[in-house]
Amino acid sequence: MKPHQNILFIGSIGLENAECVFKTLGKVIGKRAKRYPDGETGVRGYWIRWVDASLANDTQLELIENRMVAGIQDNTQRPFYKLKDGVSADELVLGKFAYAKHAIASYSKFKALKQAGKIPAATRFQVSLPTPMAILAGFFDLAAQQAAELAVEKVFKAEVAEVLAAIPNNELAIQWDVCYEIVAYEGGPAIFYNDILPGTVERVNRLIGTIPPETEVGIHLCYGDPGHKHIIEPHDLNTSVNFANAICEGASRDVNWIHMAVPHERHDDEYFKPLQDLNLQESTELYLGLIHKRDGLDGAKKRILAAENSRPEFGIATECGFGRRPPETILELLQLHSDIADLPRL
Repeated sequence: MKPHQNILFIGSIGLENAECVFKTLGKVIGKRAKRYPDGETGVRGYWIRWVDASLANDTQLELIENRMVAGIQDNTQRPFYKLKDGVSADELVLGKFAYAKHAIASYSKFKALKQAGKIPAATRFQVSLPTPMAILAGFFDLAAQQAAELAVEKVFKAEVAEVLAAIPNNELAIQWDVCYEIVAYEGGPAIFYNDILPGTVERVNRLIGTIPPETEVGIHLCYGDPGHKHIIEPHDLNTSVNFANAICEGASRDVNWIHMAVPHERHDDEYFKPLQDLNLQESTELYLGLIHKRDGLDGAKKRILAAENSRPEFGIATECGFGRRPPETILELLQLHSDIADLPRL
């Protein structure tokens, strides 16, 4: 299988439950993907929104208001918090977000299905996690983000440690979703630090450093997907390349994959030209999110041909998770992944 025919799933897959996701991937995708996520089904279908259940009753936090996130047109009001008066950043201790709980429960199904031959033997179980900044920007007032950062980061480190303790490390892959940082760098909704590229690299590499070499680690560079539209439309892949190069250069261990978004309408050479400056180790796979259901196989061919002019080898993916799609469209989209992966070299 040629490298650009490998498939990556970002995380969310809008089927009924994790067992259904695993069985469907095993049947439709098979060995074309090295890693299977659990689909982030149920309450987790809208990325981070479900985390509010862990924040809403925290006695250290004060609800400021419910409002839409500035610059994100998803017509959804969200709660925004700050630390209560008298609670310092050093004192703030947040409860679990339950990412580990869901991952461990899903892995038990993954393991059973692998033992039954329903999942290829070499497939890893993928856990996709937002960076702490997603929780900070998604639930904390801008003025409160810095004060809450350490506590949120500690929760994620504890969640990762719990996952690592419960799941064989050589059967595990962990992905960090870098979204609000990318969007802020491109002029979207603000985050609390101004040196966005170096500041993000430092923070992401702290997270990467918590993961042992036996476990794979990947980075999803995300422009968001509210209403199947990016929060900010990338002009080209320059920002993604700059973040990828800096993260991989500064990481204390190998980064196993990098994912970059490709808008539906972009099949021009200029969009992909920055890939010529991408500097990845041989052990780091590149995945391009060039699969779009709206133009299917023909559209993917155009984007693949344009990308290959700048970077001959890469895997394929959608530009974001697709858990918010109508369930009846998921099987067709998965089959599209398989069909694109099976294309002869273009």
